[in-house]
Amino acid sequence: MGSFHIPQSQNPRLYTTERSVLSQRCYGEDGVRIPRATLKEAQTALLEYLHSTRSIQFVDAENMSKNSPHFLRKLLKKVEIVKDVRRSMSRFLRYHPINEFEPFFESLGLKPCEYTPLLPRDLMFLSDDCLLLENYRVLCEFGVERNKIGQIYKKAVQVFQHDFGVLLLKLQAYQKLGLSQSFIAKIIVYSPHVLTGDIDIKFIKVLEILNGLGFDYAWIKEHLSEKEFYNWSMIFRVLKFFREMGCSSEIGGLISRHPRLLFEGSSGRVLSLIAFLLKFGLRMDRISSMFLQFPEIQVSHFASNIIRFFLFFQEIEMEVDEIGKIVCSYPILLGSCTLKKTSSLLHDLNVGKKRLCKYIQENPQELSKWGMGTRVRPLPDSGEGVESQKLKTKFFLDLGYGENPNMLKKAFKVFRGRGGELQERFDTIVNAGLAQEDVSKMVRVSPQILNQSKALIQSKIDILVNELGFPLSSLILFPSYLSYTTQRVRLRLAMYNWLKDQRKAEPDLALSTIISLSDKIFLSQCVNNHPSGPQVWEDLKAEFTRDK
Repeated sequence: MGSFHIPQSQNPRLYTTERSVLSQRCYGEDGVRIPRATLKEAQTALLEYLHSTRSIQFVDAENMSKNSPHFLRKLLKKVEIVKDVRRSMSRFLRYHPINEFEPFFESLGLKPCEYTPLLPRDLMFLSDDCLLLENYRVLCEFGVERNKIGQIYKKAVQVFQHDFGVLLLKLQAYQKLGLSQSFIAKIIVYSPHVLTGDIDIKFIKVLEILNGLGFDYAWIKEHLSEKEFYNWSMIFRVLKFFREMGCSSEIGGLISRHPRLLFEGSSGRVLSLIAFLLKFGLRMDRISSMFLQFPEIQVSHFASNIIRFFLFFQEIEMEVDEIGKIVCSYPILLGSCTLKKTSSLLHDLNVGKKRLCKYIQENPQELSKWGMGTRVRPLPDSGEGVESQKLKTKFFLDLGYGENPNMLKKAFKVFRGRGGELQERFDTIVNAGLAQEDVSKMVRVSPQILNQSKALIQSKIDILVNELGFPLSSLILFPSYLSYTTQRVRLRLAMYNWLKDQRKAEPDLALSTIISLSDKIFLSQCVNNHPSGPQVWEDLKAEFTRDK
């Protein structure tokens, strides 16, 4: 089969490696130790097969056999070893051709989980993809490290699909622009897309701007990462934006202190952050000032912290205008602090949402003390609680609960909200057109109807009267209507009206019966009265869920 003898003197060159890597290779994925001698013999057998049998160039075959430990371990599990590992492996490979792309991709620095999705579907032999091998060798000869070429393939497979001679011309084109071969060899690992089309003009412009600011190629290489994907057009936009913001004189110092502003996420996060701040009305000069004072933090974390504060302000029901004022006035403070959860803060501060909004507006600097890992102390008593208790007691007495301490205690547990809020909600129902005496009776029968906002109560009354066509007096007989969600009410009434049109429901069924029945009873006693009822019910549910 054309096997050949490798002189003993070549063995050290074939197998010399760092102790930690060799140690790692001596263990299978199941933790079972593979003797070092066995591994060496297996490498030799694989090298012989790839070079002599498959006619792969010696340098490439050697690289594949030495740098594909996962593949080699997997192969050893399939081979029945009879005395001599090398002979047993050679015999196995003679009758069981391997998928050569697996050890090839692994030798380029890719893990099995990375290269498995990249394996060609209908090919097993490297010689069947001559363009892949040609472009791979061009990169090797140009000075790209073999174990980095896998990252290029993973990020931009188009590089390996160029016709013969095209890739070399692209590399030489960048050299003619003044870029050194060593710099290009590094850059294409970080940003292989510069080789997929024509010369990337934005990439060249970025280099020119950075060089003009005093940053050499060594500095640029130092701050690039294989883990990132670089969009040079976007990076160019950020550099241009910094100039337009009026901080062109300080831009060099800014980039020197915070290179992440350019290279983290290809500056996309910076542009997203700027857009977010502009939406809140932050002026360009303030954004420029913010970047010049930018803290030692990743851009993504800074933006995430600001968004976290924004969501917190929404959760405590702060007015939009007030949120905008705080974001525009304290962007550095908000971006530098990772806020605790809203529920934790409300508990630790021992405060309600309204008072917390007011406190933040009066003391915005206190926000910096509420970050993750800090101990948050309760806010000092404002005296509002005592006043609220008085208003609540008066409200309960006016409802007719009397001065019985047990009744009052029970009322305090049932009703949620401050005294003023309860009165406001009560007045909302009265102002809709009902007598105060009737509303008092309604509240005593269904006290939970006041445990929702004034706006929600108004909305539910409007739906009852103007959308569903029921008289306002229906609330006197069925005050619990205000406790049900509008989605449930609309769904039940839509189903009832359909059944009524099909003559499968009583025409004058009470509103309380339609809405208050449990889903199980409503289905069995109403929906199932018509053969198509269950399907109509599901369709209506889907429709109302979509609308919601």
